Amino acid sequence: MSVPDKSIDPRLLSAAMEEFLEVEYEKASLKNICSKAGVTTGALYKRYKGKEDLFGALVTGLIRDMEKYMTSIQDEVLKSFTDRELYESLSMPAEMVIAWFQLLYEQKDAFTLLVKCSAGTKYADFNHEWAERMNEVDYMKYLEARKRGMTDKIVTEEEMYCLTSAIWALFYMPFARGFTWEQIVEHAQYLHDFVNLHKALGIKEPD
Repeated sequence: MSVPDKSIDPRLLSAAMEEFLEVEYEKASLKNICSKAGVTTGALYKRYKGKEDLFGALVTGLIRDMEKYMTSIQDEVLKSFTDRELYESLSMPAEMVIAWFQLLYEQKDAFTLLVKCSAGTKYADFNHEWAERMNEVDYMKYLEARKRGMTDKIVTEEEMYCLTSAIWALFYMPFARGFTWEQIVEHAQYLHDFVNLHKALGIKEPD
């Protein structure tokens, strides 16, 4: 009885990552991926349905981690944020910005696939969909601030989405442009200084 070759999956994923980053999804070739991995196309199809399934295997872990982090922020706002913590969370504090960038940079290649190389896959609208997810949390924060009397400004969810999608671009563009970690850390400070949701949403600083 033959022993399954456990080295095939890592080699396929590594070769697929290289191919997708190099030419993006639509131009990527399964033949090239198999050649780089040193496996047959038959071995690939035993493990993945096709090119999009292989692409998904490279990005789903990151998407899961991003959602987990976003849910933890959402839960904190609902359960335990003081007025001061709510106020500061809407200012894009440097530590929060860096925490996001660290999460994304730890899986830099997978994130770059999502934001730059995913045309032609079911992840092609990822940037729009993630901006929508961010907007759920940010609009919830705004509504909580209104409930607590921290603002009387009326902001629609649609307007909030426009703001949130612009902020999201500040997070993903460094990866699309190939920034180093040092450049990202510098960019994080620019992002913090640039975004002023307090003024946009009329949030008053608590005593």
